[in-house]
Amino acid sequence: MKIERVFVIVLDGVGIGELPDAAEYGDEGSNTLSHTAEAVGGLHLPTLQSLGMGNIIAIKGVPPADMPRACYGKMRERSPGKDSVTGHWEMMGVVMEYPFPLYPKGFPPEIIHEFEVAIKTKTLGNIPASGTEIIYQLGLEHEMTGYPIIYTSADSVFQIAAHEGIIPVERLYEMCRIARKILTGRHGVGRVIARPFEGHAGAYRRTERRRDFPLDPPATTLDALQAAGHSVHAIGKIREFFNGRGVTTWDDTSNNADHIAALIHAAQSNRSSLIFANLEDFDMLFGHRNEPQGFADALQSFDAALPQILEPLQEGDLLILTNDHGNDPTTPSTDHNREYAFLLAYNPLRRRGRSLGERASFSDISATIRQAFDLPPGEHGESFLSEVLEHP
Repeated sequence: MKIERVFVIVLDGVGIGELPDAAEYGDEGSNTLSHTAEAVGGLHLPTLQSLGMGNIIAIKGVPPADMPRACYGKMRERSPGKDSVTGHWEMMGVVMEYPFPLYPKGFPPEIIHEFEVAIKTKTLGNIPASGTEIIYQLGLEHEMTGYPIIYTSADSVFQIAAHEGIIPVERLYEMCRIARKILTGRHGVGRVIARPFEGHAGAYRRTERRRDFPLDPPATTLDALQAAGHSVHAIGKIREFFNGRGVTTWDDTSNNADHIAALIHAAQSNRSSLIFANLEDFDMLFGHRNEPQGFADALQSFDAALPQILEPLQEGDLLILTNDHGNDPTTPSTDHNREYAFLLAYNPLRRRGRSLGERASFSDISATIRQAFDLPPGEHGESFLSEVLEHP
């Protein structure tokens, strides 16, 4: 059977348990999905359950399926780190040898000085912080001075927060482009992120006009697809994660509801060879804010909409569901966690799924896509295509 379309849908932050090296990152005991289920008294995910999610790990409210509709397993991340860019790059065949740089004490004075000279204004902050907390701490001073707020986290990020009424969004984006040019070489952080917010002191709230400015990736499977004449359609932050490389068309959606609507439309009518989506609300709105109930509600909303994505799929379609890292909302930390990724691979013709076991790398997704479209093998990954398409 010939595969005509592959869907890769990433549930951002929905990890399924600590990786063997989690202790090196301070993430012992993390298990985003199982802990969220425990915290809310159980999850109701009938569609994911039918695909085999409960066959991968124990999840309260999501029992194993007797006849799972998808093949199921879990994947290790080979690259060092636990950020979205690293995870998505590895899914497309890039295994990093070294992690992106981190700044647990803030950025060095020479970086901040160069940035302030370039943007012609001083800055505030330059500390690791929660994105919601730092605007509460420095938002009023920012409004009084007009200085942008600089902060980082446990991830390799240079984040710039600004009130939309003080620094217009396009100016904020321009500041990010300036920072991106400065932050190269040994200071080449994974992402520069624009963090616009609105409101007033005591009631600030971040808006959906966030934008990411990552490093240019090495050559990925997206590039290989395009070079072979295939089209790649991106939904959500995918285009940003790859700096537009290898992306043919895109839906510039900014929340889970819009991402899901775009996926439903794509399943019905988009004939791109690869449709690649990231749903970030689990991570951005609830994991980073330690809100298990919101996390659970978002999972259940996705599950309720998932049949509308599955129903239009034909025998030439392959759908892969996974995540890029963990973000356990029940831990004291508000940062990402070093966790396994779940793997669900669905083809409508398959009568019953089977275990894909524990995969050695996220790049097995890349290898599977390459085999599906008869591309030369990449440097990393082992395809699971034959296991999915082989009917029991």
